[in-house]
Amino acid sequence: MASESKDVFGRIEREQEGYLEELKDFLRIPSISTNPEHKEDVLRCADFVTEKLRDAGLEAETIATDGNPLVYAEWSGAPGKPTILFYGHYDVQPPDPLEEWDHPPFEPTVEGDLLVARGATDDKGQSFAQIKAVAAMLAERGSLPVNVKFLIEGEEEIGGESIDEFVYADGGERLACDAVVISDSSMFAPGQPSLLYGLKGLAYTEIKVKGPERDLHSGTYGGAVANPANALATIISRLWDAESGRVNIEGFYDDVKPLEDWERKQWAELPFDEEEYRRELGVEETFGEAGYSTLERTWGRPTIDVNGLYGGYQGAGAKTVLPAWAGAKVSMRLVPNQDPKKVARLFAAQVERVKPAGVTVEISEVHGAQPVLIETQGPIADAATGAQEDIWGKPPFLIREGGSIPVVATFAEVLKVPVLLVGLGLPDDRLHSPNEKFNLSCFYNGIKTIVRLLDRAAG
Repeated sequence: MASESKDVFGRIEREQEGYLEELKDFLRIPSISTNPEHKEDVLRCADFVTEKLRDAGLEAETIATDGNPLVYAEWSGAPGKPTILFYGHYDVQPPDPLEEWDHPPFEPTVEGDLLVARGATDDKGQSFAQIKAVAAMLAERGSLPVNVKFLIEGEEEIGGESIDEFVYADGGERLACDAVVISDSSMFAPGQPSLLYGLKGLAYTEIKVKGPERDLHSGTYGGAVANPANALATIISRLWDAESGRVNIEGFYDDVKPLEDWERKQWAELPFDEEEYRRELGVEETFGEAGYSTLERTWGRPTIDVNGLYGGYQGAGAKTVLPAWAGAKVSMRLVPNQDPKKVARLFAAQVERVKPAGVTVEISEVHGAQPVLIETQGPIADAATGAQEDIWGKPPFLIREGGSIPVVATFAEVLKVPVLLVGLGLPDDRLHSPNEKFNLSCFYNGIKTIVRLLDRAAG
């Protein structure tokens, strides 16, 4: 079946080194959306994506928003054929801690089959594979078998407010399509493709605990004034139960959709190596909610995690200080039926209940995302699974994912079409961590997978 696309595959193989150099240029732009100091880099990155889509042969534009720009492109030269909307994001996570990178994070480095750089897999490399698939087809054939649209954003790592506003603005009329295809996730294992049907939601919050009006001498005032850092530690310790691994927030589990029996049975049959999982992560044992397997906890059960702690003296040596304030960034990953705003309110109420005397707390909602379960049936879903099997030689596993892609729920609600998560990365890609990587074999096979998907979708 894959032989039907061999004309384009030949071009991809001839030009893959050029594709790699273009991807390296993409990765060199430090488009860190969470850091205002990189605003110009974000703008420059949006323009880069727009130009690559124009070079591919699409009508493309950079769309200004109140936040970071959107990039929109389309090719509509296949009347009567389906339309596929490709989504991706060009913004990346901060590279910190810098000292843990083997090479500068924004100087892409090839190590055998690996391309190491911030954004390599999340999501520049995967999104670029979609662009190059369309570019190769247009260059080789002068046309596409179906119509395509692209919507690529620069705020995915900070909640995606601008893209939500854009999609809702005209009821999705401009983005009307027969399916959305997203490559911003991982395959189950090397050589084993996957189609995601579930993503967790997110409620991201920040706590600031305040005490005295200034830092105090810990000897002179210790024992007389509540220490905000100590109070913060107490608050955090009361938000989850160390024995059961359950979140200790009143009402947190009220709306949780339980795992289906068929899911637990199917996941238990997946070739998941717990020992290799621990070894790759460098941990002695896994941890989480009692009564559930590792896959069940990461894919289908809600969690709470501290993402950062700050306050007090951070320098070398000792400084005997009782800090005036301390803070923490706390995220909760949510499962279907949980609402991020409701969970954030429950979280704030619980913090107020458990905080020690002598301090005050300020709680901010940073951003959130709705959890989703995705329909994976229909002709384009069949085209996606068939394309994956054509390229990888195996049918894809149907799996869930513990991460969040905020716009997925928006697409599902507004466009009312299947949203297909065709991941091209691998579980060990170190996304959000130092030495993030993307396997070049996944990049090139990912381009071919999208080509096959488009050819199959034409019917």
